[in-house]
Amino acid sequence: MVVTTPRDSPRRASTMKQVAALAGVGTKTVSRVVNGEPRVAPETAERVWDAVRALDYHVDMRAGSLRRADGRTRTVGLLVSSVNNPFAGEIHRGVEDVARARGVAVLTASLHEEPEREVRAVEDFISRRLDGIILASTSTDMSYLSTAVTQGMQMVFIDRRPLGVSVDSVTSDNRQAAARATGQLIGRGHRRIAFLGERSSIRTAAERHLGFMDAYGEAGIPTGEAVVVFGLGSAAEAQRALGELLDRREPPTAVFASQNLITIGALHALHARGLQHAIALIGFDDLELADLLVPGVTVIRQESQQLGRVAAERMFRQLDDGPLPPEQIIVPTAYIERGSGEIRAPG
Repeated sequence: MVVTTPRDSPRRASTMKQVAALAGVGTKTVSRVVNGEPRVAPETAERVWDAVRALDYHVDMRAGSLRRADGRTRTVGLLVSSVNNPFAGEIHRGVEDVARARGVAVLTASLHEEPEREVRAVEDFISRRLDGIILASTSTDMSYLSTAVTQGMQMVFIDRRPLGVSVDSVTSDNRQAAARATGQLIGRGHRRIAFLGERSSIRTAAERHLGFMDAYGEAGIPTGEAVVVFGLGSAAEAQRALGELLDRREPPTAVFASQNLITIGALHALHARGLQHAIALIGFDDLELADLLVPGVTVIRQESQQLGRVAAERMFRQLDDGPLPPEQIIVPTAYIERGSGEIRAPG
């Protein structure tokens, strides 16, 4: 026979009344906080969430009394290019921080830059009656979203601006940041600079290319001196592409890598040939341990978590106070000098 002591007894589930008592509020206030309803003072909401965590209180999603009158499910969707990409991982962290503080779950899926996969993922999220979707769209025409938006599905585009649909967007200053970085290379005497980019149909890649070309125009240098390669989808492809450029009779003297995986490929190509101290390199997106390499990798650092936080905050504001007119919110980047981008052109 097994004797069960009080220490071994299954812990009874905490109740909303216990949460209310610990937080020093009424049960109606607890209900409003866990349902993400507005008009609760931030300090009061924080006390409620502290009590929820302390008591390990779990909201019963099946309980009708805990559902908002507008039918919210307290779940939002996040669609990114790939959850394996550190940039997307940081965005997820930012979105989740904001959502979790409101008791909202985040469902995340990868699109792998495939428009068909995007359409299926959006349809799946809509069928699950999510409260909203934060989307890094891979499509060149997002008008397929119009019906869902018209019917009340809240959407915020992140990292890319919407085309064909009028919704909020949160992006980095892609064009301006690329122009600034390229200008730094030009200022150090470089003229034959290689631009390594993803598919030109990807909006961020196109904007960074425009910024790259802007810098040539501002410096009065013929754009024909630039070397542009699009269509790179992985570090391995970037390594091969740059390797071929470096093997030319007149190789580039500097490289602008427009995405973090492309920067990794460029680093492999340069180090394989022992050219890391001879060819300048600036990458868009920061890399883990980039400051420990020799030379350190100069980058345009996107505030990835901030992008996620701002997008989530905008979505919840639309849900609480909307509908509001769509906004285009730009989160500034930071230019981080570490050495690789400061290598001067030969001669």
